Amino acid sequence: MLRKGGKTVTIPLAPRTARAVDLAVGERSAGPIFTAADGGRLDRHGAARIVRRVARRAGIAKPIGPHTLRHAFITAALDAGVPLRDVQEAASHADPRTTMRCDRARVSLDRHATYIVSTYIAGAAR
Repeated sequence: MLRKGGKTVTIPLAPRTARAVDLAVGERSAGPIFTAADGGRLDRHGAARIVRRVARRAGIAKPIGPHTLRHAFITAALDAGVPLRDVQEAASHADPRTTMRCDRARVSLDRHATYIVSTYIAGAAR
């Protein structure tokens, strides 16, 4: 994948994601993975329209876009216990503060170190 500054990065795909990409590609051996209605490359505006349409069909009233999904990924990864450094790398953020700004649950007390340590100690006392 090509990132900002022309940097190429390799991103592993989960098996379900790899299967979905395989289905999207079909028998093609060249060209874009995602195509527009005219057969050309799907651009970022077309992708944003698809995300908004799927969100509407799902009954989500809030404005949703591709960047919302990026924030959701970061929040879900941190909620799942993935270390901040690993999430930062997955998001291609140079600074961990950028990653933390994307975290939608950053005000959640459930993830505060005090709660996590007290749960750990309570479990160790058994």
